[in-house]
Amino acid sequence: MRTGIGYDIHPLVEGRKLILGGVEIGFPKGLAGHSDADVLSHAIGDALLGAAGAGDIGRHFPDSDESYRGISSLELLRKIQGMIAEKKLAIENIDATVVAETPRLASFISEMIRKLAEALRIEDERVNIKATTSEGFGAIGRGEAIAALAVTSLRIID
Repeated sequence: MRTGIGYDIHPLVEGRKLILGGVEIGFPKGLAGHSDADVLSHAIGDALLGAAGAGDIGRHFPDSDESYRGISSLELLRKIQGMIAEKKLAIENIDATVVAETPRLASFISEMIRKLAEALRIEDERVNIKATTSEGFGAIGRGEAIAALAVTSLRIID
């Protein structure tokens, strides 16, 4: 078994769609970033790459590369899944937490799990997503940003 952790945070801004776990969430602000800025998918991607000993998202999909501008982070996860498979590794599980003061995310979690599992070619049961707030503290608590953390386990395929 191999384990990786990931973390991402992006500021909320006007004029962008809010995408989390590949799900568009109706909200007046979205996350700023080069891609779709999906912090949940980015944290999971970094955790998967870490478990595989393959660096991080920035190394593989740099914001200096215009081909990634506005790209769906689910597409990045598909590419990461391919990298993992090439290393003879398989995803055992993903456990992630989104930290956002607003919007409330509980009603979107099932769809996030479905989309993430589909992109990574694994069963829904291997993906666990939670949401919490920062109890009003810091940039997240003021509604200025959203963050996500993820832990993943990969198994070696014989």
